[in-house]
Amino acid sequence: MAKRVTLLNGPNLNLLGKRQPEIYGHETLADIEAAASRLAAELGLELVAHQSNHEGALVDYIQAARDGSDAIIINPGAYSHTSVAILDALNAFEGVVIEVHISNIHKREAFRHHSFVSSRADGVIAGCGTEGYLLALRRIATLTV
Repeated sequence: MAKRVTLLNGPNLNLLGKRQPEIYGHETLADIEAAASRLAAELGLELVAHQSNHEGALVDYIQAARDGSDAIIINPGAYSHTSVAILDALNAFEGVVIEVHISNIHKREAFRHHSFVSSRADGVIAGCGTEGYLLALRRIATLTV
């Protein structure tokens, strides 16, 4: 049976390809999800993807993952720097958590240097562009397959 991975994207990531392409690139969220789905299938993983601009919805997705996912890949967007609620939900998840940031948050504004999610993450990928999602899947495959 394939291991299930939940891919979560936070606020404004639905605007990928349109919002600040000089930072985030020209790929859309649909492009990223399609590439991730293809790679997941190659790796023998099942991928389910969600995006929300709402903190509570992301918490709900994390809680739902407790009963069916072996791993979470999360790009919490701006909630990285503000959300104790997302951290608490991730702390209740027993599987692997990989945090992904398209840009290198440590080369940006000082407020972006801290992520609440990082204290729970089993791995953090930042600054590798959208390839970070694929790197996260490859890492999960080595840990769970």
